[in-house]
Amino acid sequence: MITLRRSKERGHADHGWLDSHHTFSFADYHDPAHMGFRALRVLNEDRVAPGRGFPTHPHRDMEIVSYVLEGGLEHRDSLGTGSVIRPGDLQRMSAGTGVTHSEKNASTAEPVHFLQIWLVPSARGLAPSYEQKTFTEQDKRNQLRLVASRDGRAGSVTIHTDAALYATRLDRSEHVTLELAPGRHAFIHVARGQARVQGHELSAGDAVAISDATKVTLEGVEHAELLAFDLA
Repeated sequence: MITLRRSKERGHADHGWLDSHHTFSFADYHDPAHMGFRALRVLNEDRVAPGRGFPTHPHRDMEIVSYVLEGGLEHRDSLGTGSVIRPGDLQRMSAGTGVTHSEKNASTAEPVHFLQIWLVPSARGLAPSYEQKTFTEQDKRNQLRLVASRDGRAGSVTIHTDAALYATRLDRSEHVTLELAPGRHAFIHVARGQARVQGHELSAGDAVAISDATKVTLEGVEHAELLAFDLA
């Protein structure tokens, strides 16, 4: 079973300083047909104006992953963590029993463009924690690079849910294959460029949910960057 989610169909909020597209229901955007997919609950594409950002706010019982496409995202939290996330970086914050954090554009001149991803953890009440790693363009070039997993294997960031997240940057006509164990599901999001997934043409912002498949083929149509989720 394949379900396409086109970019133009997503929820949209323009707050002036923040331009956000919601693949799933989020904040004031509510669509009962798009409440998430398996453990994947939120996938927002955000653009934040220079010098602006999200003030300190709380989270709990959620795995929050940030993936920066352009610019720098400055993060500070109640765990004492402070960092700037840039393209190639993957940040994971486990909210667990409760954490507060703020995020803002690290630049006063250029916008920041990033994906905010929330996954439902396998257990509630975990201790809050934070992790960040860098994956180079070469790490992802024409191959699936594991960037987040339940057991932190292959140098990936650890997420506390039964999921694996891969990133890839595909040149034109290059392809990779995501292999799924029986009973697993895939969600593929095109971050940039154009790609073909299981024969379907996708552009930036498009996504596809796939069930009842053992292999998922991702092919670059124009230079493309994609995120591929392997979900229970």
